[in-house]
Amino acid sequence: MSHPPRQAVIGLTGRSGSGKTHLLSRLLPALRARGQAVSTIKHTHHDIDIDRPGKDSWVHRNAGAAEVMLAAPGRWVLQHECPDAPPTLQDLLSRMRRTDLVVVEGFHATVPASIEVYRPGIGKDPLFRHQDNIIAIATDTPHDPTLPAHLPVLDVNDTDAIADFALRHACRVVIE
Repeated sequence: MSHPPRQAVIGLTGRSGSGKTHLLSRLLPALRARGQAVSTIKHTHHDIDIDRPGKDSWVHRNAGAAEVMLAAPGRWVLQHECPDAPPTLQDLLSRMRRTDLVVVEGFHATVPASIEVYRPGIGKDPLFRHQDNIIAIATDTPHDPTLPAHLPVLDVNDTDAIADFALRHACRVVIE
């Protein structure tokens, strides 16, 4: 009997300005040093456009192509128009090559297991008070007594400890 493919996924979540991307830029080399093949998904609530008006791929898309693939030596990108609904995490994972781990930055509530990057100094309310998918907190105040006792607290500057935690606690998501 064949089982559906699964992908190991861990989320990095947190408020804007908390340092998610900075942590991810340190975490990727640490995971690669452990022999892991790692991919990422960056979710944003802002509109993005990698095309420039007048470029061929922009012309294709604006003329009505549902998907436009731009291929160059060593890299390709697929732009997919989705006017009816934004893509789900499942949609995006199904389009990616399987790797040892996918680290998802964003998608606050839909990643099954996320590490919240929380810095009280930025003055924004933490997500761990409202979301049950947060499995640990990476913070610059790891000894803060106001942090919840039921969640592991990691020093945001200890990249190796966060990498180890991510590998041990990533969820295996079924890819349909």
